[in-house]
Amino acid sequence: MNQQRPFVPGAGRRAPRLAQQKLSRWSELKIWWREVDRVLLGLVLALMAFGAVAVAAASPATADRLSTTAVTLDPLYFFYRHLVWQMVALAVLLVVSMFDRSSARRFGLVLAALMLGALFLVPVIGSEVNGATRWLEFGMRFQPSEFLKPGFVIATAWVLAWRMRDPNLPVVALTFVALCAISLLLMMQPNLGDTLLFVGVWFVMVLLAGVPVQRMGALAGIGVVALIATYFLYDNARHRIDSFFGGGTAYDQVDLAERTLLAGGWTGSGYGLGIRKMNLPEAHTDYIFSVIGEEFGLIVCGLVAITYLAIMVRVLMKLVDEDDLFALLAGAGLVTLFGGQAFINMLVNLQLFPSKGMTLPLVSYGGSSTIAICLTVGLLLAITRRNPYLKRETRGLADLLGLAERPDPSPVDTIRREIHP
Repeated sequence: MNQQRPFVPGAGRRAPRLAQQKLSRWSELKIWWREVDRVLLGLVLALMAFGAVAVAAASPATADRLSTTAVTLDPLYFFYRHLVWQMVALAVLLVVSMFDRSSARRFGLVLAALMLGALFLVPVIGSEVNGATRWLEFGMRFQPSEFLKPGFVIATAWVLAWRMRDPNLPVVALTFVALCAISLLLMMQPNLGDTLLFVGVWFVMVLLAGVPVQRMGALAGIGVVALIATYFLYDNARHRIDSFFGGGTAYDQVDLAERTLLAGGWTGSGYGLGIRKMNLPEAHTDYIFSVIGEEFGLIVCGLVAITYLAIMVRVLMKLVDEDDLFALLAGAGLVTLFGGQAFINMLVNLQLFPSKGMTLPLVSYGGSSTIAICLTVGLLLAITRRNPYLKRETRGLADLLGLAERPDPSPVDTIRREIHP
């Protein structure tokens, strides 16, 4: 006897394959706008907008210094060029920020491999500028170490995250060998500033990965010994450190930068009215913070510093509840890279740190360096992307059904318990 099957509405229809449906570009943009940290994006755009104004203020000083009897540069020459580079860099930032975490990881690994190879080429075919060989020229001049920074962070975070699978893997040793190779290549350029930045970022990431305190103390000791050896064996480092503590004729621009920064007082002399900036070398790049101090005042300088601090705090707040060890390490490394470069630049302008030749991120003039910094910020936005409703909806449903459970421990806590039972 055949039993009649119950009627089920829609049973005869073919179930849609949602997983195979490709989202439209508009849908992808809506998802990106919902998941991206709009506060962080707003702070970044505000810095870029102010950077354009600051470059416009510093451009006449550099244009006058580089003008000759045969060629006279327009006072706003570097401002116009900076706007073009900013538009290109902004496009890079937005495109990279649309990556999901897997795509950001793959992009970072490819970038690290390419730029490490380019770094090996610098001593062979690199071009020299102001006594340093740091650039390659392939249609346009670029500095491989600038693009290697975000790639190094992504690659290091990826390797350190292997500890989740096997805590006995020598991930710290692997990343340390890579760091030593990069440091050696940078010191050959010479580029002490970027070397210290790479080391500092690596140290922060290894610390967050749950390395025992005893081992971190040993690594810190090795770093101190290496720094002392650098002073005695590396002429560039010795000259910069000696000029910082005792003054020197070769690096008097640091003292000039401090006097320029303080010349405007609290409120500044006014846009375009700065006088000391005309004698300041690299006013539009390394020492743009001093131009800001002279023309816009120390109050504005403080607001710029607070903006950088707000970006760092915002990212760290996003990472507090992060469950993915790779995302935690990558986000922390990228924000350390960004904030570390910013505060080193400001300390140099205040004569509180030896001269390093670093630009002020998102503010200083630059071509490839501006693109590299925006690429770093784009990766940071991609890593911190999160559905703002996902956890809230999940917890609400669990509470409603009485199924709420204690949350799983974070990856960092798990690793710490494995190392310190």
